Amino acid sequence: MKKTEKFYSSSENSSSKHSIASISTNGADESKLSLASISTNSAQDESFKTPKHSEHCLRIMEEYLYKQQLTDVVLIAGTRRIPAHRLVLSANCEYFAAMFTNSLRETFQNEIELKEVDGDALWNLIRYFYTGTIDLLEDNVETLLATASLLQLDNIVEACCQFLIKQLHPSNCLGIRRFADIHGCANLLKTANVYTNDHFMEVIKNQEFLLLSADDVATLLQSDDLNVSSEESVFDALLRWLEHDPKNRKQEASRLLAFVKLPLLSPTFLTDHVENNEMFQEQRSAQVLIMEALKYHLLPERRPMLQSNRTRPRKATVGQLLAIGGMDANKGATAIDVFSLRENTWKTLANMSSRRLQFGAAVVEKKLVVAGGRDGLKTLSTVECFDFKTKTWSYLPPMTIPRHGLGVAVLEGPFYAVGGHDGWSFLNTAERWDPTTRHWSYISPMCTQRSTVGVAVLNDKLYAVGGRDNSSCLSTVECYDPHSNKWTSCAPMSRRRGGVGVGVMNGCLYALGGHDAPSSNPHASRFDCVERYDPKTDTWTTVAPMSIPRDAIGVCVLGDKLLAVGGYDGQQYLSLVEAYDPLLNEWHQVTSLNTGRAGPCVVIENTFIT
Repeated sequence: MKKTEKFYSSSENSSSKHSIASISTNGADESKLSLASISTNSAQDESFKTPKHSEHCLRIMEEYLYKQQLTDVVLIAGTRRIPAHRLVLSANCEYFAAMFTNSLRETFQNEIELKEVDGDALWNLIRYFYTGTIDLLEDNVETLLATASLLQLDNIVEACCQFLIKQLHPSNCLGIRRFADIHGCANLLKTANVYTNDHFMEVIKNQEFLLLSADDVATLLQSDDLNVSSEESVFDALLRWLEHDPKNRKQEASRLLAFVKLPLLSPTFLTDHVENNEMFQEQRSAQVLIMEALKYHLLPERRPMLQSNRTRPRKATVGQLLAIGGMDANKGATAIDVFSLRENTWKTLANMSSRRLQFGAAVVEKKLVVAGGRDGLKTLSTVECFDFKTKTWSYLPPMTIPRHGLGVAVLEGPFYAVGGHDGWSFLNTAERWDPTTRHWSYISPMCTQRSTVGVAVLNDKLYAVGGRDNSSCLSTVECYDPHSNKWTSCAPMSRRRGGVGVGVMNGCLYALGGHDAPSSNPHASRFDCVERYDPKTDTWTTVAPMSIPRDAIGVCVLGDKLLAVGGYDGQQYLSLVEAYDPLLNEWHQVTSLNTGRAGPCVVIENTFIT
């Protein structure tokens, strides 16, 4: 059964006022009295209104239309000849009003031909002028929209667009998108684009995709908003299109391959499915692209110099950012909020089972593990695990000692808890959780006691950055090698940083913000400066600063950007989120947290669906 939708226009009935005339004569006094009385009564005018007067008139005009009575113009569209009334056409359509009231040639013609206009669509629109109603059908909506667009009937165009939006499906969205582009329907085009990107994996299974032109395929594959789990899906889509007509499409293979982010494919996939594919073997430009991708994997130390659009991951493949807990205006947030780069929104995923401040969190074996912290009264040794599939919490064995202000990271499988404060003293101890044996064990202690320490993994080593000890904030950095079970000192940062945020990107370690004295010190300074550590040269370099000074920042990498989430500026808990582009050495703001929070733990998760 075809889908039908009626569109009704809105109209207002006008009413005319009829005044009661006052009659005056020069008669006797009683006559004057009578006239005065009449004059007083006539001060209140009356109106007479015929119910549905406009509709009644238009109905009669419609009868004249069908009987071809009093018509004064014939519109010719294709093979159709449509008699009509100029007055009705002009009253409903500015296009016809301009034609009939501006001394144009058509003003004096009895017959007017409208070229490239569908006759059936024109007839439906003319009937709409008389009735205010038009049927929108799957079979006629596109010709109605095209004709209404030509006649500048914006309300009909919008009604047709809304009808088409409701009809969007993986089997027709590409056609609707192209139609909207041709006719300049901006909102329909945007909606169809979003729908196509959202349903990309279903779209490519339909005939519309296989029949696209090479240019349209290029436009589609260029989008970073495609909803795909991996870049392999994009390559498979391209191959599906090429193989539908290999004889005529092979010449487009290299050009279109450039829109697949080959460096983000695995080396095995590149070798087995791309390099050895006969569609690309004889094309030099394709081989150059493949070699570029292989170099990206073979020479990781050169990746900073190999950055391009092909190394920038699509938004759906970078995972989702989780902001967990932290200090807020209510003295402790428990919400776990998730940020989707493709949707550009924050949503609440779940809540922690209880309040924790200055704790650590990481993803271990596709589950979220939170450890230590403070509950507001005491320092905790407890460890909890959140299952993304069931959205339930469970307890793991506790750490050996309570820790708040600790740093955590996952290195070669085990989960490390480093430094912190046990409620009585600053700690230099560190321990690790082995998910296989489900056992905590101490590793070698650090050289320095560190609380509010930044911890990250770089080149299979664990780094402990800054923090504070019993007397001051620290600029020193230590590096732990799990194979030798030893900590070694690295070059110090340019300044002392307690409450520092750390992250790793493109083979370098970044230190963000922080403070130079305990938070309780009224003279404590917070920093907007950011430093980058290169392990090859054991040196720190200052890069572009954040927009405002802050400490207790959550830091992680999302795609090809380093994100700084929340923090504390000395007066308020911040919802600010900024992203650092290492190629441009610039920060820019992204969608803010739902609520301000300092010290949120931020992690990236790739496996769950919110």
